[in-house]
Amino acid sequence: MRLRVAMLFGGKSVEHEVSVITGIQALRSMDTDKYDVIPVYMTKKNEMYIGDNIGKIEAYKDIPSLLSSSQRVIMMNDNDKVVLMPYPLKKFGKNNAVEIDVVFLAVHGTNVEDGALQGYIKTLGIPFVGCDVTASAVGMDKFIMKAILKEYDVPVLDAVTYSLSDYADIEAILDGVEKKFGYPVIVKPVNLGSSVGISVAKTRAELTTSVDDAFRYATKILVEPAITNLREINCSVLGDENEAEASECEEPLHSKDILSYEDKYVSNSKSGGAKGMASVSRKIPAEISPERREEIRSLAVKAFKALGCNGVARIDFMIDEDTDKLYFNEINTIPGSLSFYLWEPVGVPYKELLSRMIDLALKRQRTEEGITFSFNTNILSSASFGGSKGGKV
Repeated sequence: MRLRVAMLFGGKSVEHEVSVITGIQALRSMDTDKYDVIPVYMTKKNEMYIGDNIGKIEAYKDIPSLLSSSQRVIMMNDNDKVVLMPYPLKKFGKNNAVEIDVVFLAVHGTNVEDGALQGYIKTLGIPFVGCDVTASAVGMDKFIMKAILKEYDVPVLDAVTYSLSDYADIEAILDGVEKKFGYPVIVKPVNLGSSVGISVAKTRAELTTSVDDAFRYATKILVEPAITNLREINCSVLGDENEAEASECEEPLHSKDILSYEDKYVSNSKSGGAKGMASVSRKIPAEISPERREEIRSLAVKAFKALGCNGVARIDFMIDEDTDKLYFNEINTIPGSLSFYLWEPVGVPYKELLSRMIDLALKRQRTEEGITFSFNTNILSSASFGGSKGGKV
C-alpha cells in the first residue's frame, strides 16, 4: 500500500513564492509507485488548500482564481489519524476527510522553516520530513547557530546583533559597528534566508541604509565583517544527527558582493521556467583542490550533526582568498529546490533523494515512539487550591 504524503508548501513568509517552486518541483519527482502525493498549498494567511490545480505551477499566475476552484482544509488529528478536513465543515452530509501518513515540508523562511510549523505538525502526531523543532529554530537564527558551532570548533565569523530597542538609536548602532569591525560589513535579518534583506555596507551612509532595510524583514539583525576577496562554496548534507553524508560541492556565481535574491531566482529564469535554486549560475563541481573539497564536505557533515539536523540541508561556506581561511556561513535547513542538483553528481537521483528524506522522517518517528513522554500519577486525585485563598498542591 502506498504511503499518502502531503506535500506542503507556501505559507506566511517572504520566501513564499520560492517555496511554491520547491514544493511543485519535488511533487513532480516523487516515486509514485511508493507514494500517493497530495499537494497542499498554504496561503500567505496560512490557510491550507487542496485541489486538482494546486500542483500545477501555471495556476499560481492567478492565485485568487486558483483558490476559488480549490478546497480549503484543516490539518487535524481525528481518532489518532491525521487528516485534511474540509473547512468550513458541512452541517449536513458527509465531510470527506483525506487521511495522510507523512507531511513533506517544502517551505522556506520565517514562520514555516523556523520551528513554528514543525511544532504544530509534531503536536498532531504525524511524521514530517526535515529538521525537528529545535534544529529548525536554531538553523534559522544565525546568531544562536554561530554560538553553537563555536562550541564544536566549526569556524565562523564574529558577529553582533541588534534588536528593535537598539534601532531606536541608530547612531549608536553605527558607532558600535564602526568601532568593532570597521568597513566593509554585511548586514542580515537574523532569521531569514534566500538573501532577503541582506546587503554589504562600505560606508556609514550605506550602513544606515542596510540597517533600515534589514529591519524591514525582522525584529533582530546581525552584523559581521564582510570578506573583501570572497569565494563561496556550498555543500549539501543528507541524514540525521547520527549518520550523514555530503554531496558534491558547488560554487555559485553572482553579480554583486553577495548572492542576491535576483541571482538565485530571477536572473536565470528568463525562459519562463520555474526552476528555483536549480536555475542559479554555478560551477558543479566547484573548482577546488581535492583536499579542500574533502575539508568542506567533512565540515558540512560535522555542522549538520552538531545542529541536530534531519533530512537534507545545504551549508554555505566562505573562503577568504587573502588568507585562504574557510568559514561556515549559514545552513539552509530546507534548501531551495532541496539541493537536488548537488546530489545527482554523486549518484543520487532526485527521486531517490526524496524517498530517503521520507525514510529519515519515518525513522525519527519510530525512535520517538520508544521514548516515554508520560507516566501514571495520582497527583490530581489529591490536588486542591485550598478554597478561594488558594494553597499548595
